[in-house]
Amino acid sequence: MNIRDFNYELPQGLIAQAPLEQRDLARLMVVDRTTGAIEHALFRDLPSYLRPHDVMVVNDTRVNEASFSCRKDGTGASIDVLLTKRCSPTRFQALVKPLKRLHVGETCTVTSDVSMRLLERNDDGGAMLEFSHDPYAHDKFRALARVQIPPYIKQFPDDPGAYQTVYAREPGSVAAPTAGLHFTPELLARIRDLGIDIQHVTLDVGLGTFQPVRVERVEDHHMHTERFTLPEETAKAVNAARANHTAVMAIGTTVARTLESCINPDGTVRAGSGETSIFIYPPYTFHGFDHLVTNFHLPKSTLLMLVGAYMGMELMWKAYREAIGQRYRFFSFGDAMLIL
Repeated sequence: MNIRDFNYELPQGLIAQAPLEQRDLARLMVVDRTTGAIEHALFRDLPSYLRPHDVMVVNDTRVNEASFSCRKDGTGASIDVLLTKRCSPTRFQALVKPLKRLHVGETCTVTSDVSMRLLERNDDGGAMLEFSHDPYAHDKFRALARVQIPPYIKQFPDDPGAYQTVYAREPGSVAAPTAGLHFTPELLARIRDLGIDIQHVTLDVGLGTFQPVRVERVEDHHMHTERFTLPEETAKAVNAARANHTAVMAIGTTVARTLESCINPDGTVRAGSGETSIFIYPPYTFHGFDHLVTNFHLPKSTLLMLVGAYMGMELMWKAYREAIGQRYRFFSFGDAMLIL
């Protein structure tokens, strides 16, 4: 497929710049893949599309406080750092800006008790850094570091927790699994009270998830890898639901990718952990879930390709035209779509 097949024009005013004060008041577009019908609801209406004994799977990863500024020793030049992957307690892969100011072997003062040294660099801004100590073991570093918000959001939200799901657990991501941002504790309680089995996976979201594909042929794109864990309890619940003909609802493309990375030859889901580089684009046959909740995604992104594979390209573009016409809010802090 050609990358142009996944491009669209979005008015700048539809890019959500701030979270809603009440998360579950986000709009919810409901799209039926069988009939092509589109309904408009609120996210707090999601329970009406679930039935007792359905399984809902969420991604419980937490976004790292991994963005900070420091000073180069000797010159005092300001260096911006985003830690993207922990390789050991003191070594991290990172994005460094401007990387041209820092050479291999040079050091920076991060806090009064933590320094870092550049071990390796590459031309795309990537680097390997070594810290004098585990930075997250020091209070001053934890106070300094912030969650990195996407570049299309111009101002950091007043509430730093706004870019975390309410069920986030272990830190590991550099970006939020945004479909889950709409849940509140009260909404989750309502869903459980219906007899819905809420299960979790963990997929640590990397920056590559949101980067546009830059090759002309989609098939030539090299997908980044992300760490995942699919617990035994989740696998059993998903397999039981499929066997009993009840629905599995995946909350977000990260959950979809995790489930599809763990499919057995017979179509069941297996528990496990590791790294996945699964790249889903049309045509693709899904096995791990029945319904998908997702936000509205950037043009030319792998997320948009997964959605196109799941609902069909024609129906996807019908839904996106409807969303633009109805002035839905797009991207991380935007509205959601439920695909049945």
